[in-house]
Amino acid sequence: MLRLQKKPWRELPALYFRAAGNRATLNPAWQTAPAAKKFSRDTICRMYSMSKPVTSAAVWSLVEEGKLELGDSVSRYLPEFAAMQVCDGWKVGPAARPVTIRDLLNMTSGLSYGGSQDEAHRQTSLLLDEMNASLSNGSPVSTQDFAARLARIPLGFEPGTDYEYGLSADVLGAVVEKVTGMRFGEYLSQRFFQPLGMEDTGFFVPAEKLDRLAEEYARTAAGELVVYDKPNLGIPYRAELPPAFESGGAGLLSTVDDYMKFCRMLLDGGRFGRRRILQERTVLQMRSQRISAAVQRRFDEKMPHLSGYSYGSLLRIMVDPARSSMLCTAGEYGWDGWLGTFMLVDPANELALVYMMQKTDSGLTPASCRVKNVVYASL
Repeated sequence: MLRLQKKPWRELPALYFRAAGNRATLNPAWQTAPAAKKFSRDTICRMYSMSKPVTSAAVWSLVEEGKLELGDSVSRYLPEFAAMQVCDGWKVGPAARPVTIRDLLNMTSGLSYGGSQDEAHRQTSLLLDEMNASLSNGSPVSTQDFAARLARIPLGFEPGTDYEYGLSADVLGAVVEKVTGMRFGEYLSQRFFQPLGMEDTGFFVPAEKLDRLAEEYARTAAGELVVYDKPNLGIPYRAELPPAFESGGAGLLSTVDDYMKFCRMLLDGGRFGRRRILQERTVLQMRSQRISAAVQRRFDEKMPHLSGYSYGSLLRIMVDPARSSMLCTAGEYGWDGWLGTFMLVDPANELALVYMMQKTDSGLTPASCRVKNVVYASL
């Protein structure tokens, strides 16, 4: 499901797209399969990593209020992050410097999503397995507990020296809690969701709205589309109860119209209607390239599908359109999610785009790239 809006604000219909060859055609989309319920504007989707831009906005809101600084050590708010260890292959030793808020925003912290290549990745995978298991064994882990457990795992590299997509945004959620004295979801609701009228966005779905929650799907080895009802990254499949762990990197649920309100606010320089949500200069900083030339080289190596983009504040930022495999404009920014959700904000073209699907291991899909090309070719 795709939603487009341009300034001056006009209500454009939500469209259902199916990519076909080099073109995208209108086609019905479904909230459940077999085709029992159509995907609609108010279908609730799991955002997974499209939670990250919202977390970034939360951090920047505290920066503009003077409650947080980018150069602050994470240990100032979460003492468990003092005296971090770092991996050199399978050897572990003290880190040369502390992890900072800037490192978390730029994914230069040394935190990962797990793997098997060294002790840091191995231990992270074990922690995520424990998080998933905790959802069914009656001992759920809170946002603060998760950050504390993560701090006991060595970093994958010295902070600030490399790029790795990982659990940095989840630690930022815990930092926001410490700074504000609120649960992360409560702060997001008060600071963003209520002022923006995002009534269907949060970390769980109330009982009266569960019939609008889309199913989550996966492809089998034989190519069959089946419901995927397992937890992932500590996020439950059935999001019907307030979670103990409010994941800043993956936990939010929303609708195409709700998330478009967030994008509209960013596109309008922090303003939504007559309300000022973020300062214009704050949004400008949030959408700026923030990694060094050396880290950019590592980003290019590790994220080849994002040629032409740089990174900063949990967002991809287009800096070299000539290198991109998609039609685009310099300064366009956004992110995507594990289930194929996708968003971008393009100040130069006064354009915001939100695209929703719910299929595992999707991320930046060929379909979303083709839809983006169709949109840009039509500008």
